[in-house]
Amino acid sequence: MHVKKGDKVRVISGKDKGKTGVILASYPKDSRVLVEGVNIVKKHSKPSQVNPQGGIISFEAPIHVSNVMPIDPKSGNPTRVGYKTVDGKKVRVAKSGEVLDK
Repeated sequence: MHVKKGDKVRVISGKDKGKTGVILASYPKDSRVLVEGVNIVKKHSKPSQVNPQGGIISFEAPIHVSNVMPIDPKSGNPTRVGYKTVDGKKVRVAKSGEVLDK
C-alpha cells in the first residue's frame, strides 16, 4: 500500500472528496484505510450494559485505499508515491522528491 498509519491524506473520490485527514488505521488485506473525519456513518444501538442509553452512534468507516492520496510535505498538494533506496532502506518519496517516511 502507498500509505501508512499517521500519513496525512486527501480523499480524491467519493462522497467525502476533497477532505483531508490523518490515517488512523490501515487494513492491507482488505486494501482499506480508516481516515480521521472521513466516511462518517451512523449505527443504531440498543440499550446494553455498556451503553445503557442506547441511541445513534457516529463513527468513521474504512474507505478503499485507491480513494486517498498522500499530501506532499513541500507543496501541500496530493501527490503520487515513488520508491527510492536510501542507506540500504526502501523509502517512500513524493514526486517532488521529498521523502515521506520519517
